[in-house]
Amino acid sequence: MKIVLEHITKRFPNRNKKEGGFVTAVDDFDFEIPDGKLIGLLGPSGCGKSTTLNMICGLENPTEGRILFGDDDVTNLPPENRGVGMVFQSYALYPHLTVRQNIKFPLENLKGKDKMTKEEMDAKAEEAARLVQIEQLMDRKPSEMSGGQQQRVAIARALVKRPRVLLLDEPLSNLDARLRLQTREEIKRIQQETGITTVFVTHDQEEAMSISDMIVVMSAGVLQQIGRPQDVYDDPINLFVAKFLGTPAINVFTGEVKNEKLWIGNDAVLDVKGAPDGKVYVGIRPEGFVVDENGPFEMKVSHIEVMGRDTSVVSVHPASQNETVRAIIPSDTKIRRDVKSVRFRLKPYKVHLFDAETEKRIYFETE
Repeated sequence: MKIVLEHITKRFPNRNKKEGGFVTAVDDFDFEIPDGKLIGLLGPSGCGKSTTLNMICGLENPTEGRILFGDDDVTNLPPENRGVGMVFQSYALYPHLTVRQNIKFPLENLKGKDKMTKEEMDAKAEEAARLVQIEQLMDRKPSEMSGGQQQRVAIARALVKRPRVLLLDEPLSNLDARLRLQTREEIKRIQQETGITTVFVTHDQEEAMSISDMIVVMSAGVLQQIGRPQDVYDDPINLFVAKFLGTPAINVFTGEVKNEKLWIGNDAVLDVKGAPDGKVYVGIRPEGFVVDENGPFEMKVSHIEVMGRDTSVVSVHPASQNETVRAIIPSDTKIRRDVKSVRFRLKPYKVHLFDAETEKRIYFETE
């Protein structure tokens, strides 16, 4: 099911009655979610991603704009008539009901031609449980299950009616690191098996990038960038997106372009053909450094972290916006732990320039 958001805006009354007016939570959000894809809706807390999800679900009505499922305008349609399945951050399971009863619960409220017999509901519940691999737990109650198992019950309950759209609002936030990894892989598997259009809301960029077909990056209610995860990572449209994506985070420096050369401090670190002269922010991905004794970029080493498959050179530089600069190099690049400074050359395609005032991307030619 294709979802189209046409210039969606959501305003709430300002809680500060003295100030009055409205607060804009989502501002002119215009986007089409392709049929059968898993979309990661990504951004920091308070950016409007959950509000956007609630408008798709029908829990909130947009102040302006339209929402379409396929060719159907569902803007003012109640949630129960939209054919959506919703999984919240809290599992919201009924503690006095078994797993089977929790999964069946949405089916028991069906009426008219959709009403099912007990046998049909049991069969649907078993099918949903098998999909999330909890069929052996059907007679347990939520208190007898782990957090990961409870989350699977919540997903099964959302899937049991075979919704047109599956909406996941921070579904992994209450799980420990190992369970988060396991459960996000399960969500991707389930989505691929069912083919249901899925919107996954998270503030965890690694989580979104690992399982999404496309990611939508938001900030302060405004859509910043849409694309395949790797494309957005490699080609951020502005400094916010560059800083938000990536673990470890991108290294940001103040710099200047003079005569198509990029200067950071006293070092001309890179040729940037086509870039206009002026002050810039320079974003360098951690994997964009190459140790080179003749390299143009020198930094004072704070310490070396040997991680097994790679090594992190943690440095400081007066032009850095970060407290430290992290360069990730292959473990077979030999570097002494007691070294005081290191010289680097830069991989041009891992270096991004941004206007010092607008923070928008400045493009230059790379060979």
